[in-house]
Amino acid sequence: MGNELITEHDERIRSYFQALERLSKALETLFSKRKSSLDGESFYTDEELSQRLKISRRSLQDYRNQGRIPYIKLGGKILYRSSDIERMLEEGYRNEFR
Repeated sequence: MGNELITEHDERIRSYFQALERLSKALETLFSKRKSSLDGESFYTDEELSQRLKISRRSLQDYRNQGRIPYIKLGGKILYRSSDIERMLEEGYRNEFR
């Protein structure tokens, strides 16, 4: 292996560039799913939050109407601050009952 000439046809080089290509595609996918934020805060839409909590959008509306879940209304759009949702879930956490 001393003075061996390595070209683009070498399997090690091909493997290296294939790994770089997979990494590049994975990063593209990751960044395309990234939520935008405002001052470090991210927001969920009705659809996103209902999927994340595994409840219907109608249940979210009921929770809003009952004052059980904080939200922001911008025009006709409802948004939920991620930190509010995390806090609400933590406050609702109960240890198992025995």
